[in-house]
Amino acid sequence: MRRPSFLIAFLVLLAGAPTASGADRIDIGSGTYRVHEPASWDGTSPLPLLMFFHGYGQTGGVVMGNAELMELADREGVLVIAPDGAEKRWAHQGAPAREGLRDDDAFVAAVLSDAKRRWPVDDARVWASGFSIGGSMAWHLACYRGDLFSAFLPTAGAFWRPEPETCPSGPANLMHVHGTADTVVPMAGRPIRDVYHQGDVLRGIASWRATNGCPAEPAEVSETGSLRCEIWRGCASGKQMQLCLHPGGHVIPEGYMAKAIAWAEALSQR
Repeated sequence: MRRPSFLIAFLVLLAGAPTASGADRIDIGSGTYRVHEPASWDGTSPLPLLMFFHGYGQTGGVVMGNAELMELADREGVLVIAPDGAEKRWAHQGAPAREGLRDDDAFVAAVLSDAKRRWPVDDARVWASGFSIGGSMAWHLACYRGDLFSAFLPTAGAFWRPEPETCPSGPANLMHVHGTADTVVPMAGRPIRDVYHQGDVLRGIASWRATNGCPAEPAEVSETGSLRCEIWRGCASGKQMQLCLHPGGHVIPEGYMAKAIAWAEALSQR
């Protein structure tokens, strides 16, 4: 079976292909981030911003080296920001040894503030995404710093146990994708060293439905190839949700980020 191009890009990078140049890495004191300006940008128009959080053991350079994502950003005119995790991981809710890690809530806010000083960012189109533990970081931010972003597009990651009983930030626009055959971050979660525990994806989605005031049943089910998306609209909060599942493993399915960005763009036009 042909591997998804997004996964191929990650494997090539991990094998030693070049990452972003030094000029693309910005130091703000509390950490660093990488940036990709869209080739189609005219230099003055407001830009949508996608902050993408890398997976465990990686850096923002891996994100910058993903050809499919960079081509999408160029085509759609999206500024891509890829922060570097301290110790190549994230201090999200439930994270191992989180108390000893950098305050990533403050770091993310500082990265956004710095980016907005450098580029004319459109505040109505500021999105957070991430892969694996980076996806868990996106869930965390939706719950605790939802004020920073207009939509969340996490992939292959979710809350960790104990899942938050309530989210201080309140409702959020969230579109999540996960592989039903994922063994790295299984749908039902799994223990890590018998101390930490990845959470259950469906339980997390149910929590977001309650937070957003969405009905139990989706308003629509959309199927595109092997991707099946349950879509919630008409939620009491005015927010929207999607849960997209595919039969694969720990990957981002080909073409998914284009679908997610199109959804986030449509939300900004409401």
